[in-house]
Amino acid sequence: MTIPSLEVCRVAKKIHISSSTVVKDIRWDSLPALFAVLLDPISDALDDEAIEKPSEETAIHKGPDSKPVTKKRKQPTECFLSQPEETPGSTLKAKKRKKKKISDVLEKSPPKPGVPEDLQNLLSQHFGTKCSVIEIEELKLPDSSFLPANDLTHSFSSYLKEICPKWAKFRKNHEEKKSVVMLVICSSALRSLELIKSMTAFKGDCRVLKLFAKHIKIKEQMNMLEKGVFHIGVGTPGRIKALVEQDGLCLNSTKYIILDWNWRDQKLRRMMDIPEIKKETIDLLEMRIIKLCREGSVKLGLF
Repeated sequence: MTIPSLEVCRVAKKIHISSSTVVKDIRWDSLPALFAVLLDPISDALDDEAIEKPSEETAIHKGPDSKPVTKKRKQPTECFLSQPEETPGSTLKAKKRKKKKISDVLEKSPPKPGVPEDLQNLLSQHFGTKCSVIEIEELKLPDSSFLPANDLTHSFSSYLKEICPKWAKFRKNHEEKKSVVMLVICSSALRSLELIKSMTAFKGDCRVLKLFAKHIKIKEQMNMLEKGVFHIGVGTPGRIKALVEQDGLCLNSTKYIILDWNWRDQKLRRMMDIPEIKKETIDLLEMRIIKLCREGSVKLGLF
């Protein structure tokens, strides 16, 4: 076994033997014994170094007296996630409550035509939390103010002919500006155009005014009402309400107000199913129409 010269010097220094003494007193026949003597201190020295040198598992920390203190490092332990015990109830996924769609409701039950009670209930629900009992009674529509409701068998022209038997007389006597004899309220501009086309057999030579916001400015509509005489107005509740508030449209000469109650859009919503249209319609009724109905000068119809 060969021993590096560096290790020999280190061992010789530990046993207080100088390198010159070792070389001087050595005999060739005593080499094995010398190696045995030298190997013992080497093994002791290596053991001492192992003790003095901190292992990978320990770390040296200096205390308050500046004395090195060895501290063992904690070996990282594996973390095992405990799986919860499966129970029959946990295996079933929580079912989310599905919102009812209008299409699902209509599949189970055919659509029912609107009746005056529907409008009365809508108004009572709206004003129930805001008004007192006395105010609710004042906002209640009398039964005499309602025209026969559409039973879903009429076209718009045939329905108007049925509920307005004196239409020819009203049309002939109407000469006031900024007013109409009949006001039709629906949910959108496109629906307004459809109703105007579908009333051709009824209106004859009557003048019809479009009362919606799409592509028509409110100032233009106010100028037309000031300059000409119109018999029928068809539009949305938001624009009609704005015209009434700005004195562009007066309802004192109005005899019939028709709500496009039963028609449904592509999403199968009626006009009162749309929050914005519902609010604007109720505001318009509260503003002026309910008072006129209670006075008996206006009749309400649900188409």
